[in-house]
Amino acid sequence: MSINLKKVPNTPGIYKFFNNHEIIYIGKAKDLKKRVSSYFGKSHKDRKTTQIKFLTDKVETFTTKNEVEALLLEQTLIKENKPKFNILLRDDKTYPYIYFSSDHDFPGVYLKRTKKAVDRNYFGPFVSSEAVKKSIKEIQKIYKVRNCSDTTFANRTRPCIEYQMKRCSAPCVNHIKKVDYFEDITGAKSFISSSDTKTIQRLTKDIDDAVTRLDFEKAAEIRDRLNRLNLLKEEQSVVTLATNVDIFSVHAELTYLGVSIIVVRNGKIRGTKTHLIKQVHFENIEDVYQSAIVNFYDQQTDIPKKILCTNSLENNKLLEDMFSTKHQKKVKIIHSPNKSIRPIFNLCRLNAKQVIKNHISKEDKYTFAMEELSNYLGIENIKKIEGYDVSHFSGDNAVASCVVFSKQGPQKKNYRLFNIPTELSGNDIGSLEHVLERRIKYYADPDLKPDVILIDGGKNQLNFVSTIINKSDHHDIKVISIVKGSKRVRATETIISENGIIELDKYSKAFLILQEIRDESHRFAIRAQRNKKRKKISQSELDSIKGIGEILKKRLLTKFKSIKNIKSADIKELMTVEGINEKIAKDILDKFIND
Repeated sequence: MSINLKKVPNTPGIYKFFNNHEIIYIGKAKDLKKRVSSYFGKSHKDRKTTQIKFLTDKVETFTTKNEVEALLLEQTLIKENKPKFNILLRDDKTYPYIYFSSDHDFPGVYLKRTKKAVDRNYFGPFVSSEAVKKSIKEIQKIYKVRNCSDTTFANRTRPCIEYQMKRCSAPCVNHIKKVDYFEDITGAKSFISSSDTKTIQRLTKDIDDAVTRLDFEKAAEIRDRLNRLNLLKEEQSVVTLATNVDIFSVHAELTYLGVSIIVVRNGKIRGTKTHLIKQVHFENIEDVYQSAIVNFYDQQTDIPKKILCTNSLENNKLLEDMFSTKHQKKVKIIHSPNKSIRPIFNLCRLNAKQVIKNHISKEDKYTFAMEELSNYLGIENIKKIEGYDVSHFSGDNAVASCVVFSKQGPQKKNYRLFNIPTELSGNDIGSLEHVLERRIKYYADPDLKPDVILIDGGKNQLNFVSTIINKSDHHDIKVISIVKGSKRVRATETIISENGIIELDKYSKAFLILQEIRDESHRFAIRAQRNKKRKKISQSELDSIKGIGEILKKRLLTKFKSIKNIKSADIKELMTVEGINEKIAKDILDKFIND
């Protein structure tokens, strides 16, 4: 690869990375030289950036006057070339519009898909087909415009069920004059392009005009239409006091991006849209927001004055300038929701996360985490991790746990528990030596051998376990330890190895999986230790009494609830338990009196 970075200018523009004459990535930059050079530096890169760097054999740049031009040109070229590493937020599908068939004497209203509106009879595009269907139903409820096909219209001899439901004025059987129907079509178009408030004001004025003309029949008809509009507003739950706003949320997890868009018009959610993008490359979340917003409004005419992003963007002005340049509209990009819009703001953020959760499998989650941990630890491929923890209660009833995690997640069938000898109980280092001496002999089986051992403890435990592993035939196993943070606050833990502290991002999947393994080994050990303690207590005093087996012991404990209550009972009370005769009752009392 021969790329001369010295020829790249320090200007705004776009850059294209090629592999064998094919464009693999297109990006924009405020300073082309700084951005392009960052790909080929020696600093640590994520997997996608490293892959782009490795594949690139040619770089082309194109200078623009400013960053806004660079943003618009970048999105145009991405849609034209569809590079494999770029985020494609919009596919080649057509978009849903509301369409009025003006070539008919009695136009109908329909959902129609096209890449671009062709005349004034198209309204949209809408965020989803469901939003179009909902709007058409609203039009029919208020203006009674037909929604049937021209063929159905031509063959009707009597009104259909839409007429009976008061959603059509039945022009097919001449129940309405052509001029009156045309007024309804005009009103329906106005309803789509204006707010509910303006429509109400217009209908109220029409009523006054009709009354002035003494056309009371027309006034009554308009009044009914106004009532239907008010009823419709009551049926629809008002979700916010905000008038018009679009909300965008972006969430990144593993190698996926989730994008959620919610469109609010006249205080109601008019539509929602989500994108799931797999195996993506992006410089930062702000780049994704820019791409999502530019693409979403590419063919839109209904652009609100405010756009709300759930992340704070450093360069709002770039997008605001884009709207001024391309759409000749003044739009404000904000990120702080007011009280009225906050529930929808949170809903949008939740959906961006949920679109990823709905897709990723358990295996995706753990595979990614182990691959990320491999990079941090410098191990080629981590397939299995064992986590160990020792638990005891004031030095008694000590047990140790071994939990196993693979790329499929916790492997519970391979979990193991170890009873710790009494002389080692309370000695964590001695307990770990005892456990590993018993466990290590199974590592001869490749299916049981871990790539990493995680110890819950400090440097002493780590050094001791590392010494044992290094002296064995399995010194290729990496030993690490997770050390509790200040006041045991979560996410303040430190990961250490023989070579010192391992710098892990506290929010990385690698760090989170180590936390999960530590928590699971602790849970498994605690449960076993408590069961051991409970079993010891229940066996303590009744087992030595002749004639009392498991069944009678269970009956006694069920009746009296505790050993203390049994001790305070008399012979008659003891004999109320099925199977306890006078002799056994006396033996019980003698046992406790003598003790």
